[in-house]
Amino acid sequence: MMRQYELVERVQKYKPDANEALLNKAYVYAMQKHGQQKRASGDPYISHPLEVAAILTDMHLDESTIAVALLHDTIEDTTATRAEIDELFGEDIGRLVEGLTKIKKLDLVTKKAKQAENLRKLLLAISDDVRVLLVKLADRLHNMRTLDHMSPEKRARISEETMDIYAPLAGRMGMQDMREELEDLSFRHINPEAYETVTGRLEELSKRNEGLVKKIETELGDLLVANGMTGAIVKGRQKKPYSVFRKMQSKSLSFEQLSDVYGFRIIVDDIPACYRGLGIVHTRWRVVPGRFKDYISTPKQNDYRSLHTTIVGPSSQRIELQIRTRRMHEIAEFGIAAHTLYKDAASTSDNDILSRESNAYSWLRHTIEALAEGDSPEEFLEHTKLELFQDQVFCFTPKGKLIALPRGATPIDFAYAVHTNIGDTTVGAKINGRIMPLVTRLANGDEVEIIRSGVQVPPAAWEEIVVTGKARAAIRRATRLAIRKQYAGLGHRILERTFDRAGKIFSREAMKPALHRLGQKDVEDAIAAVGRGEMSSLDVLRAVYPDHLEERVTAKPSGDDGWFNVRSASGMIFKIPGKPKSAIDGADVKADIDMDAMPIRGISSNVEVQFAPTGAVPGDRIVGIMNVTEKGNAITIYPIQSPTLQRFDDQPDRWIDVRWDLDEANKSRFMARIMVNALNEPGTLAKLAQTVAGVDVNIRVFNTVRVATDFTEMTLDVEVWDLRQLNQLLAQLKELECVATVRRLYE
Repeated sequence: MMRQYELVERVQKYKPDANEALLNKAYVYAMQKHGQQKRASGDPYISHPLEVAAILTDMHLDESTIAVALLHDTIEDTTATRAEIDELFGEDIGRLVEGLTKIKKLDLVTKKAKQAENLRKLLLAISDDVRVLLVKLADRLHNMRTLDHMSPEKRARISEETMDIYAPLAGRMGMQDMREELEDLSFRHINPEAYETVTGRLEELSKRNEGLVKKIETELGDLLVANGMTGAIVKGRQKKPYSVFRKMQSKSLSFEQLSDVYGFRIIVDDIPACYRGLGIVHTRWRVVPGRFKDYISTPKQNDYRSLHTTIVGPSSQRIELQIRTRRMHEIAEFGIAAHTLYKDAASTSDNDILSRESNAYSWLRHTIEALAEGDSPEEFLEHTKLELFQDQVFCFTPKGKLIALPRGATPIDFAYAVHTNIGDTTVGAKINGRIMPLVTRLANGDEVEIIRSGVQVPPAAWEEIVVTGKARAAIRRATRLAIRKQYAGLGHRILERTFDRAGKIFSREAMKPALHRLGQKDVEDAIAAVGRGEMSSLDVLRAVYPDHLEERVTAKPSGDDGWFNVRSASGMIFKIPGKPKSAIDGADVKADIDMDAMPIRGISSNVEVQFAPTGAVPGDRIVGIMNVTEKGNAITIYPIQSPTLQRFDDQPDRWIDVRWDLDEANKSRFMARIMVNALNEPGTLAKLAQTVAGVDVNIRVFNTVRVATDFTEMTLDVEVWDLRQLNQLLAQLKELECVATVRRLYE
């Protein structure tokens, strides 16, 4: 356990004028407060804050941050209070300790909503002062180093949390060494079998190539010295187990196929020396095409700068090289923590990146701004994880503005990165002057010009194409608004008819005073709720005109042909066959039918009901269209998504608001039509049939069309109990490797 004088000496080595009294006071206070507390390992609890402080001294952080590390568990786990810490150490340190206390019990692998809320708390605390993040990461690193004393379930949970959030967050802040250690420690507990296998293979390789790293270091160093670069330092190392495993997984390679297990760094004095060293190395050894990256001229968003290249070097060994200055090396190792050292330094060409606000911290503040955009907690969590995990490509606008995007990004991601409105109105893109599909994956250096249209609405399918959280969230928002607009249009027509039949005039202004009675926030929400079938148009009429008296529904014989006229509460006359149950000698009777929202079961005994050719299933929002047949009137039921409904936009009197009313005692299946685009290979049909049968769905009709050499388009009329079962079928079909696309059809 680190002693008091050792802590002070560690800080004074890199900051001779450090406040020794503050460090001593914090050390003694933490020691007294934690007293006889023990950790799960049996060690004194005080050993934990001391180790956290030691990790931060390795990052050369100031004495205030070291004091916060010593005190970070006192409010949570001892009798210490915020007021007491403010009095003894000042409000600044007290605020940081309290910020860490609020996120102490972070749990990111429980329910999604809770994950997101806790992540919000973490990022909001960090946004106030980046030192909260530095202490939190050091705290997590020491906890991961001492995880063996926990139960297996708890080790797995904490490791998943670390791999999901803390390791990528450290990487986003430029702290690559910490990220690698957090990933390796998590990997060991999440997938112990793979960890042991990869570690064992690396040990075997190290024994077999004993002395190889030192030999390559020597040859590279001698080459640089021979060309006048006497101050260059060459460092080599074997890659970490998780880094090797991730590459094997992403590239689908075996361990034997990996050719760049070793990485080397050349550290020089200044930027010109970086490029000079690159030229010397490339002149001496053959470069691997396509493996050169210049992160000096275009730094990563976390401020990382370096030249990357891969060569077939000494002993014909394929090796990765990173060439950087000493200042760049400190940024690469300590990331955002390095800025605390140089924030007051004079700006030079190599210090520019340090003299302005950290790009990594700018990204963090940008992410915090996304909290105000109204996304659901689950979307925010997904957005942030996407932003954390992705590597980057750098593209340019036609005017030369640099746009950094995750690797695999499309022109749609590019458009949303420039501005949300540009993304929403995108219809095409030019990449390097050529019109290219919107699904094209962008590469480093691409110039992208977005083609726009004022009438464009982003298709929901774009959500499956984009890779950035911002684009995905914006597309979902636009889709929700488009669907709401569609339902609002239908709701408006329904309300106009209902009010007209009651002798009233419908207007949005008249609805405003009644919103509180309807339980809606605004008029558009209320109208859309009517369109979705969540609220009856009669409820709106009653809320707007509470004194309105509805007519009684009557049924009178219209002749000797056995047909009766039924007048609904809203005044619509509807002809039904047969005599109503209560009709006695032609007297006025109450009918069982509410024509403003008729249950299908309720009308099926009196009126002929049929479904659209592509069917409808319980759970669909449905609309009825009145038709006149030879036998009389009939209603055709359509899902609200059916394009056929557009033909009846100018015939509002034919629209009937209907709803499902299932007889649970006599359940029946309903037909829906789906289209599957699948590989044309043996076994495909069997896999489809097995999947359909596996979710208790029946195939009524099956048709196929050969659309290409390798693909067949299959149309299936399936019989399901409800929409949930249909969606389950679609989801499982999408998972099949032989299926390219699957979708539901509407007519």
